[in-house]
Amino acid sequence: MSDQRPQRQPDEVMVDLLIKQITEGLPPAEQRALDVLDTEVASAFQRDLERAAAAVTLAGSLEPPPMPAALTARLAQQAAEHFASSPTVADLDAARTATAKTVRVQARAPSRAGIYGGWLAAAACLVVAVVGWQRTPPPASVAVATPPAPVVPIEKPVPTPAEERAALLAKSDSLKITLGATKDPAAAGLTGDVVWDPVTQRGFLHFAGLAANDPSVHQYQIWIFDAGRDKRYPVDGGVFDVPANTAEVVIPIRAGLMVLKPAAFAVTVEKPGGVVVSGREHVVALGTANPS
Repeated sequence: MSDQRPQRQPDEVMVDLLIKQITEGLPPAEQRALDVLDTEVASAFQRDLERAAAAVTLAGSLEPPPMPAALTARLAQQAAEHFASSPTVADLDAARTATAKTVRVQARAPSRAGIYGGWLAAAACLVVAVVGWQRTPPPASVAVATPPAPVVPIEKPVPTPAEERAALLAKSDSLKITLGATKDPAAAGLTGDVVWDPVTQRGFLHFAGLAANDPSVHQYQIWIFDAGRDKRYPVDGGVFDVPANTAEVVIPIRAGLMVLKPAAFAVTVEKPGGVVVSGREHVVALGTANPS
């Protein structure tokens, strides 16, 4: 009958020698007997035995909390079912005595390699179960960190020119001047005023009844007469437009220079973009700080 054992498996003698080598060491005679065996198979199986021995040693060195009773009972039942189908101790001793006289692989079943392989597999399963049970935290100990909600900055609404003008009017140190209409046709029915803050150099014009303009033809330009400067060269306060069908307008004043002593404010009609020096041919509104 041919050998039905899988090829390139360690025989009983090799297994015995390898186990003895790992656990207690070999005398010279037995070491020589091991050296003449299939070194490739012996080396591979020796590595498996060393891993199993290390795993069992590691498991024995741990001092875990007691396993649940249900897990202990289940492992005991699985071990009993596994070893129930294995040979008895007497069978193993008889097989070892019969095979210790030769180092040849003989057809004999069951082999010691299969037996030890089963033991090592059972030990490995037990180690995996114990270590896995120890390292698995109970569900109650799992804490999920909740990231803080993003802080969305609250943007303050940008005040309108009318709101900014009202704030300047509420200040006691702001300069308030009434603007009067001239005889220019664009000023017919015009009323208005100006508020100016000498500290912040900010101000606003307020008009009602000022005629609409075509920006491609002409624009309105603001002028500030400073008592500390030559009156021929008032400070430019910027240009603005009046849209059609607009009853009232509030225009920010953008002074190009520092105004030291505001004495009067005027509005003229100029070419698109304004001019550096106005000829004052078309003055539509005028107001003085100290009217006589």
